[in-house]
Amino acid sequence: MDKLKKVLSGQDDGNADGSGILERANQASTLSWGTRVKGFLICFVLGVVCSILGTCLLWVPGFGLAVFAVLYSLGNICALSSTMFLMGPCRQLKTMWAKERVLATVIMLVCLVLTLCAAFWWKNNGLALLFCILQFLAFTWYGLSYIPFARHRFLPGPY
Repeated sequence: MDKLKKVLSGQDDGNADGSGILERANQASTLSWGTRVKGFLICFVLGVVCSILGTCLLWVPGFGLAVFAVLYSLGNICALSSTMFLMGPCRQLKTMWAKERVLATVIMLVCLVLTLCAAFWWKNNGLALLFCILQFLAFTWYGLSYIPFARHRFLPGPY
């Protein structure tokens, strides 16, 4: 269990390659394991609540889709940010841009931005809904990239 805590908090000796300013700032501001778990749970639950609330407000006439797009995107950002409490922000960003999940990360972030553009800038409800669906699929693909062999088993293609 201690090894798992060290790996998730970024204190594993196997990755002692970086001594940059971000790494030092991360190490200087570490939280206790209990605080990290509480932060993770609060942020993750907040993300899920935002997504569910957005889905409930989807059918409100007039502004439902715009509110849905914002709350759903905010929920995904909260859920994505929740893992920063467990890993630390520097390690989270490093793993997001690792070779095996860089494509999933880029697609997920592009779909998130396009969802908000379609809802507010272009004011196209159909595109906003399409980008929300693509955002869900990209977020699922991104999440599967953390499970060993999950993408190979469930999603076809070269990885």
